[in-house]
Amino acid sequence: MLKPQIDTYMACDCESSAARTVLFGAPFDSTTSNRPGTRFGPNALRRESYGLETYSPYQDRDLLDAHVLDLGDLELSMGSSQLALNDIEAQAAAILAAGKRPFLIGGEHLVTLGAFRAVQKQYPDVTIIHFDAHADLRQEYLGVELSHACVLRRCWDLIGDGKIYQFGIRSGDRSEWVWGKDHVSTHPFDFDGLETLVEQLGDKPVYFTVDLDVLDPSVFPGTGTPEPGGVSFDALRKAVTLVCNRCHIVGCDVNELSPHYDPTGASNAVAAKVVREMLLAMNDNF
Repeated sequence: MLKPQIDTYMACDCESSAARTVLFGAPFDSTTSNRPGTRFGPNALRRESYGLETYSPYQDRDLLDAHVLDLGDLELSMGSSQLALNDIEAQAAAILAAGKRPFLIGGEHLVTLGAFRAVQKQYPDVTIIHFDAHADLRQEYLGVELSHACVLRRCWDLIGDGKIYQFGIRSGDRSEWVWGKDHVSTHPFDFDGLETLVEQLGDKPVYFTVDLDVLDPSVFPGTGTPEPGGVSFDALRKAVTLVCNRCHIVGCDVNELSPHYDPTGASNAVAAKVVREMLLAMNDNF
């Protein structure tokens, strides 16, 4: 039987009515402050996924049994962050309105704000769990408030104090660290305290955002702002599995893969495998 060629993340092609989680890509990097290229991340991640198995021996689960639909990439305005965020928000809102969970693949970290706006409107009491090397809590960066360096500050504008939990943070302007002490919960360098947090959150709605530069550059060099001193792949795998398996994830994203900075392709494989483990861990938890 002849079938059209459709470029999706591996095995994520179930019928819309059956899907629980819906992937979509946001190839946007217009506010990147160091090395651009994350706009190519979603496509590279999908292509690399075909080099992986659908089965995870870590979890004894298979994407062939999951209920995931990949809608492909949005066509975003490269000249306007606000227009791009509006389009991302609209897509996430449509997914939520259909009773499904949006899973965004970036792109730079600013794209999180678009998806989170939609999630926060539907779940006003939502909490954010944030994995990253960088705090992303600046009020502005070079005069711009809609920047990947400010994305968690813009999310804080929506939900206020006591709702943002950061892990792996090892870089930030001094003012971010000072401001953060009073407004967010930051666990620097690693994932200490994550299991306790997961237990405390129980069945409260959670938005989960993963900036892949939380990984050490020796593991994941393919990113725009590499920061030495990061976590190992196995530490990240265990952490994302814990969050996705035990939290009530109502929206999530993985971002900041910039594939051409790693000509070996290893970073693409790391990103694709992180997405696989997240999808499998959250499949029955929505």
